[in-house]
Amino acid sequence: MKRYLSGDEWNIEEREFKPEHHPNSESLFSLGNGHMGQRANFEETYSGPSLQGNYLAGVYYPDKTRVGWWKNGYPEYFARVVNAPQWIGIRIFSGENELDLYRMDVSEFMRKLDMKSGILHRSFTASWPDGTSVRVETQRFLSMSRRELGAIRYRLTPVNFSGELSASLYLEGDVRNQNANYREKFWKPLGHGTSGRYSWLTSRTKKTGFEVCVAMSTRMRINGRSDTIAPDRESKVNFAAHRYRLTVQAGETIEWTKLAAVTTSRDHPADQLVQQACNLLDRAEKTGFDDLKKEHINWWNRKWDISDIRIEGDLSAQQGIRFNIFHLNQTYTGHDPRLNIGPKGFTGEKYGGSTYWDTEAYCLPYYLNTMDARVARNLLLYRYHQLDKAIENAVKLGFTNGAALFPMVTMTGEECHNEWEITFEEIHRNGAIAYAIFNYIRHTGDRQYLVEYGLEVLIALSRFWAQRVNFSSSKQQFVILGVTGPNEYENNVNNNWYTNLIAVWTLNYTLESLEYVQKNAPRRYEEILKRTHFDPQRETARWKSVADHTYFPEDKELGIFLQQEGYLDKEQILSDEVPEQERPVNQHWSWDRILRSSLIKQADVLQGIYFFESYFDLDTIRRNFDFYEPRTLHESSLSPCVHVILAAKLRRAEKAYQLYLRTSRLDLDDYNNEVGEGCHITSMAGTWLSVIEGFGGMRVVNHHLSFNPLLPESWQSLRFSINFRGNRIRIIITRKQIELTAANDEEVTIQIANQTFTLSGRKPLQVSFKA
Repeated sequence: MKRYLSGDEWNIEEREFKPEHHPNSESLFSLGNGHMGQRANFEETYSGPSLQGNYLAGVYYPDKTRVGWWKNGYPEYFARVVNAPQWIGIRIFSGENELDLYRMDVSEFMRKLDMKSGILHRSFTASWPDGTSVRVETQRFLSMSRRELGAIRYRLTPVNFSGELSASLYLEGDVRNQNANYREKFWKPLGHGTSGRYSWLTSRTKKTGFEVCVAMSTRMRINGRSDTIAPDRESKVNFAAHRYRLTVQAGETIEWTKLAAVTTSRDHPADQLVQQACNLLDRAEKTGFDDLKKEHINWWNRKWDISDIRIEGDLSAQQGIRFNIFHLNQTYTGHDPRLNIGPKGFTGEKYGGSTYWDTEAYCLPYYLNTMDARVARNLLLYRYHQLDKAIENAVKLGFTNGAALFPMVTMTGEECHNEWEITFEEIHRNGAIAYAIFNYIRHTGDRQYLVEYGLEVLIALSRFWAQRVNFSSSKQQFVILGVTGPNEYENNVNNNWYTNLIAVWTLNYTLESLEYVQKNAPRRYEEILKRTHFDPQRETARWKSVADHTYFPEDKELGIFLQQEGYLDKEQILSDEVPEQERPVNQHWSWDRILRSSLIKQADVLQGIYFFESYFDLDTIRRNFDFYEPRTLHESSLSPCVHVILAAKLRRAEKAYQLYLRTSRLDLDDYNNEVGEGCHITSMAGTWLSVIEGFGGMRVVNHHLSFNPLLPESWQSLRFSINFRGNRIRIIITRKQIELTAANDEEVTIQIANQTFTLSGRKPLQVSFKA
């Protein structure tokens, strides 16, 4: 764990420059706007360790798969979000001395992420070996109101010298991904040039053919006056620059404004990218940096009004949850149904920027509750539109008759993950797709989605499960063999309890959904039968048989569900027996040793109990929690949040709070020693769940909202708001009561600690409650 950041409830601050912290800070202070993202790389040259990263949503490259032993069914590529041409670069020279923080004496350093306004601030004084110094102050943002625009204000003051100074504000197209399998470069340069005040580069990705234009405009002022020096413009293959040469006096401030437009062929015709970028710059220049910033801040003010969580009495917890919400809001805005959410968002290259089951299991509820239902619907449609690819994926593994296996990792719907124990065995991901449909409908009441899209997906998923099981003559039940559950520290196991549970639940939910559509939309039902070549009598009989006769491993003496067959044969060591210097174990132990241990990476049995807690009484939940949580290392970012929610349900405030700090500050304090690779964006949605469903105790029960709060000892109050079936409801929880206020006039039925109340219009409902 690394704690070097400070700040307040709205800011993350780094107040001393230490190069060993810089890779982490590049991740933590990253900016994004749904269309693109930029790691917090320095604008000026930095010759120390750095992951230069600028990423564009939906722009990827099929990097050739690299494995030691090829297996049938492996994808031929691993999709990677592409490190795109850089736009932030500024080189500063005093005579022959270049401004390079890695090679200079740096003092008065401050890097601040203002989460309320979405602006990255930086300031420092840097001295060359000869003693001459400069003072620098910067602001940077990616516009949320003009999503193809980035802006920098760079102010430099010579502290103790006068003389020649030069600055080169440039675009760089010769970039590579740090983690490319064969060190291949993914871009081919297409063109470069200038157009009036603007300079630009165009590039095309190899193989996938995405075209991108990065264009810039620059202005300079001295001591607040309009610029009097025009830059020299240079344009060549993969590089464009505006160069300023001037004589400076000690104490005077030179200010450069750099605006960049980034357009892609995903959004515009390829032959119009340069013109579109220049038009965008033209409009932005007329608006001006200050008004562009105001637009951007206004967007964030509106977003915080509906998504903020306020925790009174605990700065660390407050800062942590806002940091998580900030990254969620700037990573995915819901404006483009072709996009999804990568585990690292725009903050790094690990996991390739692809879509995982994280979206359905953890992210969907955040967007359901904080944005218009259309945004969450788009996340479901992303999978629906890739159904044909999911069926193709299943065919490659030997499945037939329209069975679908959604990919573990994807950009286009095609599987692009190449670890056999994940690609072939972590099939529980299919269940998360089905659960997301259910979760969306119960929250929004939008059953039309089931009619129009959802049922087709459910049929394909159930066909997969019906083929994936086999009948065990010794058990006289159906079993599911050779799988990896959510706990990836176990591979190739038989009858993973969670996988069997989510499979059976999917079959039953599909059967219910068939009945609903047949009854309420008979014409559409017949269309689906024809489209999917569905045989209702034969296939549903098979599904009912599997659902009714699937084996679930358990230990009746201990009163627990077994994570998988044979789990108790392992030496039962607990997580607190692992020395701190050996954590995380995946960075210190051999994989063989991990597989032989009883240690758990993340919630597995408890994941199933979390999804389907209404199926289990409190004693069953308690026994399983008490058995599995002490064996869980929480070395997956997705682990602590589930345990927070269950601990809160069990009224264990201290345990819930301890795990909440771990999930909310996972990246800020670098619990897993890996944040330099990027932040854990999808687990940030789990952090939101840990507050709302954990400490807020929110559930949807019988189509109504339910609350059963539990506040940690240090919290004086908890405030948040949610969208539920078209109504925005604001909630204030204190030690003595819960208060709810609806934004519109319709009545809402609310359950609080198993009592039913009616929330009438905009009138606050106050209920005495000891939280």
